[in-house]
Amino acid sequence: MDNPTLNLQESPSSPDVNVSLSAYQQNLTGSAQVINEAELTEVHLDALSKCNLQPMKSDGSNHKADIVYTVDDVPPWYLCIALGFQHYLTMMGGTLSYPFIVAPKLCIPENHPARGSLISTIFFVSGIGTLLQATFGVRLPIVQGSTFSFLVPIIAILSLPKWECPSPEELVNRTHEEVDDLWMPRMREIQGAIIGASLIEVVVGALGLAGLLMRVISPLTVTPTIALIGLSLFPEAAKHAETNWPISFATFGLVVLLSQYLRDVSIPIPFIRTTTGAFKRYEVFKIFPVVLTITTMWFICFLLTVSNATDLRNPLRTDLKNGLLDDSPWVRVPYPFQWGAPTFSLGGVVGVFAGVIISVIESVGDYYACARLAAVRVPPVDAVNRGIAIEGLGSIISAIFGSGCGLTSYSENIGAIGITRVASRRVIQMGAALMVVFGCLGKVGGLFVSIPEPIVGGVFIVMFSVVSSVGLSNLQFVDLNSSRNLFILGASLFLGLCIPSWVADHPKSIDLGNEVLTQLVRVLLSTSMFVGGFVGIVLDNTIPGTSAERGLSAWATYGEDGDDESTRNDKKCSISTYDPPFVSRLPAWTKQLPFMPGYNRKSQTAIVAATESAVPQHVHKVNEYNGYNHDTKL
Repeated sequence: MDNPTLNLQESPSSPDVNVSLSAYQQNLTGSAQVINEAELTEVHLDALSKCNLQPMKSDGSNHKADIVYTVDDVPPWYLCIALGFQHYLTMMGGTLSYPFIVAPKLCIPENHPARGSLISTIFFVSGIGTLLQATFGVRLPIVQGSTFSFLVPIIAILSLPKWECPSPEELVNRTHEEVDDLWMPRMREIQGAIIGASLIEVVVGALGLAGLLMRVISPLTVTPTIALIGLSLFPEAAKHAETNWPISFATFGLVVLLSQYLRDVSIPIPFIRTTTGAFKRYEVFKIFPVVLTITTMWFICFLLTVSNATDLRNPLRTDLKNGLLDDSPWVRVPYPFQWGAPTFSLGGVVGVFAGVIISVIESVGDYYACARLAAVRVPPVDAVNRGIAIEGLGSIISAIFGSGCGLTSYSENIGAIGITRVASRRVIQMGAALMVVFGCLGKVGGLFVSIPEPIVGGVFIVMFSVVSSVGLSNLQFVDLNSSRNLFILGASLFLGLCIPSWVADHPKSIDLGNEVLTQLVRVLLSTSMFVGGFVGIVLDNTIPGTSAERGLSAWATYGEDGDDESTRNDKKCSISTYDPPFVSRLPAWTKQLPFMPGYNRKSQTAIVAATESAVPQHVHKVNEYNGYNHDTKL
């Protein structure tokens, strides 16, 4: 039987939506009916949204025809587990990079089990943050994970003289308990900085202040800020890669081969359809280039180890960290304040807040990109505000559990939606549950820590290159023939590299007579993304320039040109996707809150009428039309 549809027709006597009362009542009880006769006018949208209607099968051109499962669809449980595990593997590459950089700054030796606990905690809190974001936040299929935006200010904080680590020789001679007394105070300082900065992010989202930030931020300020994240981390990549350059270059080359040259190659994967077997082709190299590379290079290092083809102390050997895996417990559940109560400092909070601003900008862009790939309307302002607030809450939870990182949306998982054509929210929730489960398995964290250093170095080269290029990609919006823009870009990048480098070489040159103020200035001037972003904001907002020249016009309309009329109409009819659960039970006054449905939205009935008049005689899918249509100006 064909799935039920809702037929929106223009009536000579009324511009309102006309539906059959009997069919409408039957659908409230779950019956499958087609509403196509005019007997009832001005149906209340709240009641209409309760219809249990499913999308119709259409052989015409349809924007969502290539989406296998939409955001609100629920695939079979076994498919949810398989696709959720795929999202876990997709986010693994970016997540593993973070603890490998932070652990040495925290003075955690390579053979210390705390490294495995750190990785497990990051996966655990990433699962919690993802579950909160997909269920109560922006409610798009978005995965949350550790953010590089926080990494640069955290390194700047840990580079202060008071947090300098002892020499490696001295660390080797210390017991695990002595090392714990060394790194845990540093972790508590990072926890306090993330909690304080993320509280501000929650306030920004809850009060709808993101729009105020966007008034002073342009593509010309975002470009150097994000680009400097990757450029400032090249010493970390070199430090890991120099342990064995051939293996690092081989890792880099294999990632490039899989993700670039072989990205469109489809591999047949067997699967079961009813009682028969079949094959379906997947572009696995495009989805899992980092995971496949790590696995392949790890196996090569294993072969070189068992054949004794290398020196016993060569960092490529896979038996150098066997003790970490043996010492890791099978089950270890992270818990709040597992490293002690956090400590707070003004310099740390302000420094990390620079990363929060960048994270907010990136997340807003990810929300729009995810909505486009999932074939739903662009997020309304309340959904964006709620997403930012939940992201801040996730970062607070992450800091409370002692992961040493904040959370942000992962672009690579958004890209996976375009490849798999599965945008189901339930899949992401299942992936989040798997992150939590694997985060409680200590052996999993110990296994990841045992990855040979040269492989990590090769992955870092790729990761940081991509981060830098993502920042530079914002230049597509600005006029690069303008000498004004070229000067701002060059000055922002140059000073963003120059000043932090000088501060690192002369840490005691800044002394303002007040310890708190001195620490604040040192942290800010040691953070390349803050210096570059601050210079860009000041110059871009003070040097005269047109909106087109600055890239504001193109930035504001980005993505709209690719939507044809049918696409835009389809997106207008799927706005309830963003409404959190149980929203209909909340008091009416909650609509005045910037993060709740109803805030700054147009009359629902008016938009339905406008939609109907724009596409007369057009048959819409009902799960693209759930009764809520809102203004989405941000």
